[in-house]
Amino acid sequence: MFKVQASSLAGYFDFDPDRKAELKELDRLILKSAPGLKRHFHAGTPAGEPGMRFKMIGYGRFRYAAKSGRFVSWPVIGVALQKNYISVYVSVTRNGKPLVALYSKRLRALRSGRNNFSFIKFSDLDATALTKLIAELAGILKSDPDNPVRYRQAE
Repeated sequence: MFKVQASSLAGYFDFDPDRKAELKELDRLILKSAPGLKRHFHAGTPAGEPGMRFKMIGYGRFRYAAKSGRFVSWPVIGVALQKNYISVYVSVTRNGKPLVALYSKRLRALRSGRNNFSFIKFSDLDATALTKLIAELAGILKSDPDNPVRYRQAE
């Protein structure tokens, strides 16, 4: 299983020198399009706790109640290095539908799910569509700060 061995933001960006430029380009776009989301290192949830265990770069935070009733801290946007690609997780909805799903065809991503998409090279993505997605996310959060909490609780 692919694991990123990092314990800080700098370590995460430096973990794979061949993909550092891809992470940095995505990072610049996110920070410019959603400046209110604070970037942080997400270390994953500890063993025995609900949530995903993998490390990632997070933008913004929210807490949601897992099925067990325990609360989990999670990024509003998460960026994770995978073995063969980079994945982006988005926890915001528009009218109850995952925001990524509403943009998936326009993003030109390698693969896309309800609330995530993956790419190999940043240049493969439609940067205009991605900028619109992130800017819309920021606008939704500004007017509805509890949006991701309801999204996670509804799953």
